[in-house]
Amino acid sequence: MKNLKSKILFGAAFFISGSMFAQQPYYNGVNFSLTGAALKTELSNKITNTHTNQLTYSSVWTELKITDLDPTNSNNVLLLYGYNDTDGSLINDRTRNKNSNGGNNGEWNREHTFAQSLATPNMTTSSPNAGTDAHHLRSSDVQMNGNRGNRKFASGSGDAGNVGSNWYPGDEWKGDVARMMMYMYLRYPSQCKPTGVGTGSTVALDDMLTLFIQWNVDDPVSSFEQQRNTRLETSQGNRNPFIDNPYLATIIWGGTAAEDFWPNLSVSEKGIESSFLVYPTPSNDGNIHVFFDSSEEVKSISVYNVSGQQLRTEYSPIFLNNEFLIKGLPEGIFILKALIGDEVLTKKVVVN
Repeated sequence: MKNLKSKILFGAAFFISGSMFAQQPYYNGVNFSLTGAALKTELSNKITNTHTNQLTYSSVWTELKITDLDPTNSNNVLLLYGYNDTDGSLINDRTRNKNSNGGNNGEWNREHTFAQSLATPNMTTSSPNAGTDAHHLRSSDVQMNGNRGNRKFASGSGDAGNVGSNWYPGDEWKGDVARMMMYMYLRYPSQCKPTGVGTGSTVALDDMLTLFIQWNVDDPVSSFEQQRNTRLETSQGNRNPFIDNPYLATIIWGGTAAEDFWPNLSVSEKGIESSFLVYPTPSNDGNIHVFFDSSEEVKSISVYNVSGQQLRTEYSPIFLNNEFLIKGLPEGIFILKALIGDEVLTKKVVVN
């Protein structure tokens, strides 16, 4: 889990451009100074416009034999929801020979992680559309796939299986599922809403489930997911942004901070000598609390936008119980600088 505390020393000048946030050529042109719904729209446009090759459902068989290869055995594919290769049961196998695909027991088939009937309207596989998007099609044991059927995802623990009338994908796979559902929501925003495929409460912004937000944190991105993402950019043209950086989900929907793979999106900790905390992050009401246990040493607190423009400065801020409140920040990403003695402590602030 990402540590939100951070410290960086800055000179008198401070400037961040949106282009600094892009860590991969694929994201050139995406404005990562945006947050919330604005960034969601920006990424949605990106993955839609770059989805230049629509796979057919029959070609997905061949595609999964490449995307889903077991990193430890290139003869096998990993099976979504699987967890045990040694207990004598084929249904819960975690891996299987890549050529053992089909529709019979003991074979693997193409699991629509976003179940076809849970989309609005239902997905089809007769022509290229959401039903043939390999970003959510995964190798799965035929019987395990059938057991899941069109059950909605729900909270659980341990191995994959039923949770009442719903389905838990398993501890190993829940992060994969969350990031696939996030991708599907951005790629097919009206057809593939998270509320249609999962259970539980939603976040403040829109139809995203807190369940998927937490799964994205609890089960970090694996090298297997990264392998799939890179291959699918080659075959489809687009990528899953939440595999490239799960922290993007935090910027859009808030919640517990996910791991940040791009150092320019968040400020990494470099050894804080004193307790200096800015919270909540992200803020949903524009109010930011600054906590410092030696508040009498704080000479000023300033807020900058990502273009380096100073928006407000409070000199000799008055702390109550070691806390200072900044009110009414608009939606966006900001840099907060506190001059403490002759040192500058800096935090990134996100307001949804």
